[in-house]
Amino acid sequence: MNEISPRRKFIAVAAGALIAPLIPFARFAQPAEANSGGPAAPADNSRQSQVTGTARKGDSVNNWRNPMESSMKSSEMGWNGKEYVLPPLPYDYAALEPHIDEATMRLHHDKHHLAYVNGLNAALSKLAASRESGDFAAVKHLSRETAFHGSGHLLHTVFWNNVTPGGGGEPSGKLAEAISESFGGFGAFMGQFKAASAAVEGSGWGLLVHEPMADRLLVMTAEKHQNLTAWGVKPLLVLDVWEHAYYLKYQNNRGAYIDAFTNVINWSDVAARLV
Repeated sequence: MNEISPRRKFIAVAAGALIAPLIPFARFAQPAEANSGGPAAPADNSRQSQVTGTARKGDSVNNWRNPMESSMKSSEMGWNGKEYVLPPLPYDYAALEPHIDEATMRLHHDKHHLAYVNGLNAALSKLAASRESGDFAAVKHLSRETAFHGSGHLLHTVFWNNVTPGGGGEPSGKLAEAISESFGGFGAFMGQFKAASAAVEGSGWGLLVHEPMADRLLVMTAEKHQNLTAWGVKPLLVLDVWEHAYYLKYQNNRGAYIDAFTNVINWSDVAARLV
């Protein structure tokens, strides 16, 4: 058997390091949609449930499938064994009204998130071809593509589950204690989180993360999806402040969108990530 060159080993390890964190967070639907131009808008709510696994209008919140359920099949967790795929929403497109509108949810999920899934799969496919041929002329570009699309895919996956109809309020239990210990109280945390999210330059994210070295929580921001974050932190609560997340309803009023976001935070999902 031929020995793999050190350069090829490095490329394989680097690519793996970039995408490995995606797998535990991902939770996705029909793989075929990830290679299409985007899932077509369902003709009715019944069809929508069949295609995306979202709840139908009229279903109670308690009947919606919990995206963190351990009983879900691996094909529904975002990785079908071959490629990354788009997650279904765990609620109806209009379920977050009036805080986040249906039109934005359809565009944000069905088009923008899908583009990151397709971009990640394309970059990984090209990296595989580079390893096969031994031609790494494009490795710098493809590594950036993997980081950008992979991070966008991960953060959006967390984002859909970080929000829920009837959400908002304040957390309790271990998460509330951790927030108090790290920030001095919920009000102080929320003030910092909202201010940091509003201050993101251009497109990016506001993040509540767990930093394992000190076993504490931090508020961070990310430019685009992958810049200005820290190695090793785990995202608990993420707020998308790219304009595609709010512009149809809030135009350039990012602050109003951030305020609205606090009304749909799924603190149970956030707490489940703090393990």
